[in-house]
Amino acid sequence: MSMPQRITPTKSLSASLPLRAFALSICILLLAALVRFHNLGAQSLWNDEGNSYVQATRSFADIAANAARDIHPPGYYWLLAVWRTLTGESEFALRSLSAFASILTVAFTYAIGRRIFSPLAGLAAALFVALNTFSIYYAQEARMYALLAMWAAASMWALAGFLRMWHVGAQRAVPLRWALALSMFNAAGLWTQYAYPFVMMAQGVVFAVWFVGARRAVPLRLMTLPLILYVAANLLTIILYLPWLPTAIERVTSWPNTGEPTPFNAALGMILGWFTFGITYTVNDASWVAIGLFLLIFGLRARRNTWQSVVFLPLIWAALPVAIFLALGLFRESNLKFLLPSQIGFALLMGRGIWMLWTLDIPARPALAKNAPKLAAVAGFLGILANLWAGLTPLYHDFQRADYRGMVAEISANLQSDDAVILDAPNQEEVFRYYYRGAAPVYPLPPGLGGNDDETRELVRQIIADHRRIFVVFWGETERDPNLAVESTLDSESYEARSDWYGDVRLVRYVTPIEPTIIRESGARFGESITLESYALSADSVQPGDVLQLRLTWQTDAPLETRYKVFVQLLDSDGVLVTQRDSEPGGGLALTTTWKTGDSIIDNHALLLPDNLSPANYALIIGLYNIDDPQERLQVGEADYLNLSEISVVEN
Repeated sequence: MSMPQRITPTKSLSASLPLRAFALSICILLLAALVRFHNLGAQSLWNDEGNSYVQATRSFADIAANAARDIHPPGYYWLLAVWRTLTGESEFALRSLSAFASILTVAFTYAIGRRIFSPLAGLAAALFVALNTFSIYYAQEARMYALLAMWAAASMWALAGFLRMWHVGAQRAVPLRWALALSMFNAAGLWTQYAYPFVMMAQGVVFAVWFVGARRAVPLRLMTLPLILYVAANLLTIILYLPWLPTAIERVTSWPNTGEPTPFNAALGMILGWFTFGITYTVNDASWVAIGLFLLIFGLRARRNTWQSVVFLPLIWAALPVAIFLALGLFRESNLKFLLPSQIGFALLMGRGIWMLWTLDIPARPALAKNAPKLAAVAGFLGILANLWAGLTPLYHDFQRADYRGMVAEISANLQSDDAVILDAPNQEEVFRYYYRGAAPVYPLPPGLGGNDDETRELVRQIIADHRRIFVVFWGETERDPNLAVESTLDSESYEARSDWYGDVRLVRYVTPIEPTIIRESGARFGESITLESYALSADSVQPGDVLQLRLTWQTDAPLETRYKVFVQLLDSDGVLVTQRDSEPGGGLALTTTWKTGDSIIDNHALLLPDNLSPANYALIIGLYNIDDPQERLQVGEADYLNLSEISVVEN
């Protein structure tokens, strides 16, 4: 009867790296730093980054108190508060914490690949993370997701060290340091993001697979100590997180899950694209996503003399959180950031696929056939890298965050003494005030989390009464103002002069109403069913830079199946357009398809006149066109527009 094998040590982890692998790993880290710090401060902070900034200005106790009302634990904000005191509070400085964390993630990726596979696999995987735009995008954001990935990579590195020291054929001192490192990294991850338990679940499955595999060759009594140490490490993690655990449970179970889930096929395709190339995967050749998946599957092949569960660690790390997200219907594009750690596991398996191809021995002749696996490895590696590199330019130029910096600059350049600013949505005030230094009052609406629609409408009416012009910033209003109390009140009781998008944030200028000097019945017929009952003009004599207010009253005698936009234009004596405004009726809130037969539809428009408009007489015209085909205008008699009035522009 053969004696059971004892668990003996492997080569010391502190052994020197091969010089070439070490040099290449440094080059990869420098490349990772280059692509992460490039244009780091070029874009404006967006809403959530503004929240990060304000959190970082508070005391540690206040950070925790505010985080207890949010959906993120305070760990990242505590670190950012310290970081801010050392680096400053520019966009570059605030984001640099995430950039450094992401660079460390690349380093841990190499270390894991080298530890469980080979230096070649580690280098390839590190490059696949370093140039992935999924990783780079969140490395350039003052949020906690890059830190989430870093703690996940660090903990998996510690777990790999812990398990490797217990594989068959080794003898070494009890690996307390790896168990302790695992517990510390996991605790840091839990304090950073509520999605971190997915990483710990993956670790638990990895350990279980390893334990069952090791039990086949090792007596149970020799497996007791690693089991005790692993359980103890997780208990220590829970103890370190215990002060926040009740808050975490309450926040996670009570926070609403907004948005519609993505269909399974679309979700899976998006995940594979993001894991292979990143958020810019749509600019890449889709066939290379298939190549990446092939490398991953090829990397699952067993190999002699590998320690237990070597392949399962990155596979489970990549697949388990994805499977949970898809099974529970949690997947939305906005939730993909929670899967950022899983991309590292995916990259490790692709790196192993490259290594397996490179070292695949085919006893064949001629030499070309024998070297075919190496050629395939090189072709696959270079093809993936070329596509990763191709994604960098669109990342920096096409994936623009909301430009609060530019928006505030526009507001500040046009502010007058009796203007006001309304912020309609959650989480806007922090980032807005990061840039705003003006004297005009700022009103965050709706008021508080419990503000009702009637209260909101009264506040908007008071603002209209107190100010001549109002700048309104709309973002996420369907969440905090689902009945659009702010916008509907402004559209019905004031005049929208201009609307501009700054990324996914909309800046709208309103002018408060003045008594019209011209009120006329019309009766003009647009198409077969729509009638302009009447219109009211603020004036027919204006100055350059003024805002001309126009109130239209519409009616239909039949239900409408087409959405129409209203255009208001000012033409010079030669018929040349000098300014215009296009909008669906009611500022987009009174769509023509919702009009009821016989109802009067009030439709306010404000035409902003250029500051350099020459004194002369101009024609004010209006019309309606199909929103899906701007060339399809409704006929008004023999024309496709109605000449409403002559406007005289006089000198200031």
